[in-house]
Amino acid sequence: MRQSTSTRSQGVETREITKSSSSQTLLRGLDVIEAAADGTISLTDLATAVGLNRSTTHRLASALVDRQYLNFLPRDGYTLGPKLLELGFKAQQQKDLPRVARPHLEALAAATEDTIHLGVMDNGRALYLDKIPGRRRIEISSRVGERQPLRSTGLGKALLLDETEARWLEMFDAEEQHAPSSLGREVWLERMRGYASAGHAFDLEENEDRIRCVAAPIRDAGGRVVGAISLSSAAQYMDDSRMSSLPEQVRATAEAISRELGWREDAAPSVAPPPKPKRSPRT
Repeated sequence: MRQSTSTRSQGVETREITKSSSSQTLLRGLDVIEAAADGTISLTDLATAVGLNRSTTHRLASALVDRQYLNFLPRDGYTLGPKLLELGFKAQQQKDLPRVARPHLEALAAATEDTIHLGVMDNGRALYLDKIPGRRRIEISSRVGERQPLRSTGLGKALLLDETEARWLEMFDAEEQHAPSSLGREVWLERMRGYASAGHAFDLEENEDRIRCVAAPIRDAGGRVVGAISLSSAAQYMDDSRMSSLPEQVRATAEAISRELGWREDAAPSVAPPPKPKRSPRT
């Protein structure tokens, strides 16, 4: 017997209602987990936080405890459970920095036509993990897998932005023994203070003659600097005016990569907003 149009319609409606109800339950469960993220929370406070009654909240929380997404501590309340630690570790393993960063680097390269680098700290040097050559008729000698000084490269300085001044000077002095800097110690230190405050760094032909760079750090879920990107070009394409206009775009790219690694703006060390440029980047 053929099913009537009315019966088929009722079946579709029932499935849609069931689907909607399941989605709502899932979202409520996620709300419960997020409400416990800031520390131990009682059932009463949990119900208030998610906007549900105590019995519904208790049912959801108990299911999450059974699956180890939450822990229940008698007389205290609910905390995040071991399953989230397990999933967080697996998620971090899957976040391969070059793979995550590549689309963002390509977009920045296409928008600016300049050479883009990705790098990390490795044994006191800046290790280049990726490079996208620019479209301009210039040659930048860097290579993937190459290690460059921290002190003179924009990318290296960006990796150092959260370090203490004592660490900056320690690194400066160590590199000075092998390759004397064109800058004095105090001038370099003063520039690093400015870079740390602004959240980006410059290379003003310090590492390679006639090559300038703008760089910014990449952060992980804990706000720690885990890498950096740099935009490089010949000085003829990077006058002081253009150097002053690029940091916002470079920082935005670094922050987009950071967000994919779990970073949130409120997790990063507090830095002052960069002032509008009033003088040459060389100062």
